[in-house]
Amino acid sequence: MSGQTRSARKSLCRVEIDGWGEGGRSMVRFAFVWIALLVTFCAAPASVQPPAGDAFVWVVERGWHTDIALPVEEIAGPLAALESGFPGVRVLSFGFGERQFLVNHEKNFGAMLKALLPSRSAVLMTALGTSPQAAFGSGNVVALPVSRTGLDRIEARIWAEFELSAAGEPVLLAEGPYPGSVFYAARDTYDGLFTCNTWTADTLRAGGLAMPSGGVLFSGQVMGMARWIGARHAAAR
Repeated sequence: MSGQTRSARKSLCRVEIDGWGEGGRSMVRFAFVWIALLVTFCAAPASVQPPAGDAFVWVVERGWHTDIALPVEEIAGPLAALESGFPGVRVLSFGFGERQFLVNHEKNFGAMLKALLPSRSAVLMTALGTSPQAAFGSGNVVALPVSRTGLDRIEARIWAEFELSAAGEPVLLAEGPYPGSVFYAARDTYDGLFTCNTWTADTLRAGGLAMPSGGVLFSGQVMGMARWIGARHAAAR
């Protein structure tokens, strides 16, 4: 994954709504506005170096989406089993999303509209052989200090998201969009009020980080708070 910065792909879809009536047209207009906000709401880039402390996690901004990345040497729970098959892996990165949108690459308007309704979800795991800063750009990564207990809780929250087979193993859905990435079935329901960024904030809060308890939908909200936490920690030192 060295040097893997992916440019956002844009698609244009045409929707015929003449026969929908005023209510249908209003819903389409609302959906377009909501999707536009979701895709474009981004915070200004800033870089935070890994802090001193018991442990740390990285928060990664990937356009409209956010991931949580963990250094593999710190992973002590069942997530460690996911390292197998990736020789030289240094970091595991996890992101939550709507299953059809992520796995089947359905990028048309109908798929986007459907993603606003309660639907099945997936976890994208990315195994990195380099640092998140090198993979995604230092301006898109914030390192946050956590206690050892906090890191264990973040790991437990991520693991709890995986849908498990009868044998107790994560359910593999498909290979990811680039080498070192895979999709797993997830438990939570994805919808317009519980997005990938809601999941990121909830998971970080489980580790004791000061993320909002509600209302987080956009990557800019997550990254803005992460940068504030990082700056506050740096000032305290």
